Amino acid sequence: MAFATAGRSMKLYWGSGSAPCWRVMAVLEEKGLGKYDSKLISFDKNETKSEEIMKLNPRGEVPTFVIGEIVINESLATCLYLEDTYKSSGVQLIPSDCPKKAQVLQRTFEAPGFMKKGLEDLGYLYMEGDVNEEEMKEKKASLKAELALWEGYLKAAGGDYLTGQDFTMADCIFFPVLAVMVRLGLALRPTFPELGKYYETVSKRPSIMKTWPPHWKGTEGKKWLNNVC
Repeated sequence: MAFATAGRSMKLYWGSGSAPCWRVMAVLEEKGLGKYDSKLISFDKNETKSEEIMKLNPRGEVPTFVIGEIVINESLATCLYLEDTYKSSGVQLIPSDCPKKAQVLQRTFEAPGFMKKGLEDLGYLYMEGDVNEEEMKEKKASLKAELALWEGYLKAAGGDYLTGQDFTMADCIFFPVLAVMVRLGLALRPTFPELGKYYETVSKRPSIMKTWPPHWKGTEGKKWLNNVC
């Protein structure tokens, strides 16, 4: 049975260590909706292609979020839906002030590009064993340039978070990707001190600590990104 909020059940299908899944879980916690029902899906057992998941998401991917009769299969869509539906609950993740809202939305929609350069273009190639050293050199240089952009954003924001002193939707979307990269060996310091400080700060946030990938505890990740910086 799924947990009910305002008369509607909530259930999240998720995988440990998935940045898209983690961002949804972080938003649920920040919005005070942490008592939802959930089902941990095993990537190793290929459970994303199970009959149960395929009925909900024909792409065979997670996160898959079910609220009442509504099924949302994209993490960013789920996060924005939750913020819009539960505006008065928990932390306001998208400000009402127009200039601040614009900045938060800008960083929120930039974050998937960061994920592409760091995980999809580089990390996943190592995972698949398709390693061409010359191609990897170019992709690592591209990731380093992308990291420099985010380092500049944090420095300009002048606070603990991406857009200043307040934790926002942008942090929910961006941080899990950064954390996965660190797990894969990315060393933020000394090259990117602002990102290093940001990682340490957000790692201690209750919503992040509560949703930390369970299989990471007591284990080490691959070191595929250890020579990017």
